[in-house]
This record gives sequence, structure tokens and C-alpha cells, in this order.
Amino acid sequence: MDWSATSATKAYLDTLKLCGDHKRRCGSWMSREPGSNEFISAIAAGMKAKLIVEVTYGLSPSTVALATAARHSGGRLVCILPEPVLAEAKKVIKDSGLKDLVEFRTGDPCQLLPDYENIDFSLVDCKNDEYTRLLKLIDVNPTRSVVVANNLVGGKKGLGGQIISRGVMKDKDELVVRSTKHPVGKGMEVTMIGKSNAIVKRNRAGGGRGGGEFDFSSEMRGSTAMIKNAAKSRWIVKVDQVSGEEHIYRLPKRQSLLN
Repeated sequence: MDWSATSATKAYLDTLKLCGDHKRRCGSWMSREPGSNEFISAIAAGMKAKLIVEVTYGLSPSTVALATAARHSGGRLVCILPEPVLAEAKKVIKDSGLKDLVEFRTGDPCQLLPDYENIDFSLVDCKNDEYTRLLKLIDVNPTRSVVVANNLVGGKKGLGGQIISRGVMKDKDELVVRSTKHPVGKGMEVTMIGKSNAIVKRNRAGGGRGGGEFDFSSEMRGSTAMIKNAAKSRWIVKVDQVSGEEHIYRLPKRQSLLN
């Protein structure tokens, strides 16, 4: 699978801006882990995810982040959420210019998740006690997929490198499954699924970025480093009043303190 560093970077910056815009308009938009929304957006866009599915229980910046990723990957986001927060979620997505990229579904996520097959990227909010069942219901794309378990707090455990979902049972002996805990802050687990023969082909090709297949772990480390470095910086968005173009600048932390 190809990795697009350009799409990952653009999704990261767009998510940073859109979530910042919402916070300025509404006065608050708190995220448990700073940088986590930009991180998931960059991963989903970089891997060119076509089908992205999110299970959430409230209005969340992760929805904006994944819709932004869909815009850069040419995909779509299915957001499963409770009916009471639907209207507000739709308004936020519309105000962010992402309306055409999101399909909202309301109801029991345990009944709705089986409607979707070969999911490229999925995120499950683990606040609900049924999160372990939901993780097993995800029909992952066995060729390459990422499953994010979010808000794993209070001793909650994610997949831990084990995939039991219906999408991979027949190919489970050919798969490589790797789980990374706390790639950004705490409370998040990222599980990467890919064909083992793809890993072998990449290794035979020499292991470099220019040949072979996509290496999840390598790109994950690169994306994690990007987010951590960004967290130490100050981002400034300036709009050209004549052309309307937006210019984004990153200032190192030391320089930010001098301004």
C-alpha cells in the first residue's frame, strides 16, 4: 500500500486549523490528549483510507479530524453517534465545510457496525462498556487497516495485538497485527493490520522507503514524531486579504516565546 506524506501533512494542518476555528467560535473544544486529533487525521489521510468509520458518544473533534482525512484521501466518513447530539454534530461539520464527506448514523452501534465491510480506518470511543464487543465487530480491510481505540482509561484494555473481527478470520494466519499504546499522550491504542506477505516483499526489496510495500510501523513512528514535534511549536495562520490565500507558519517553541 502506498503512503502519502503529502496527504498526511495537509490533513494534519487542516485539522489543526479547523479545530482551532471551532474553539475560537464556540469558546471551548477540549480534547483529552493534545495532538491526538491531528495524529489520527494524518494517519487516515496518509494511508489513503477510503472507508473510515467512527463510533462516538458525543460531539467530538475526532469527527472533524476524520472528515478532514477523508477529504484528503478521497474517502468518506461514517459517524455512528447518539440521536441527541446529531443536530449539533451536523452543524459543526457543515460549518467546517465537510458536510459532503460525512454520513451520520444514529442507533445501536452494535447493530449498525455490521453494515460496513472492509473498513480501512476505524475509531471507537471506549467510554461505553460495550467497547470490547464493538472492536470485535469491525470488519477490517485485511490488506491494510488501522483500528484506533480511544479513551482507554481506568484499566481498560484494547485489542493488544489480537484481531478477532469477522473481516480477518479466514486470513488470520497470513496477517501481521501490531498494537501500539499511547502513541500520543495516554488513553489511545492504535492497531495496524496488514498482510504478512506484503511485509516480506518489502523486506526483500531492501526495506527502503523507495521500494516494496507499505510498512505500518515505520510510518507510524514517523507520524508520531511529527505530532510530538508539532506539539512543541506554535502554528500561525495568516490570510492574504487580496487573494484570500491562507498561509500556515510553524514557529519553534523558543521563537514562539519571543513573539
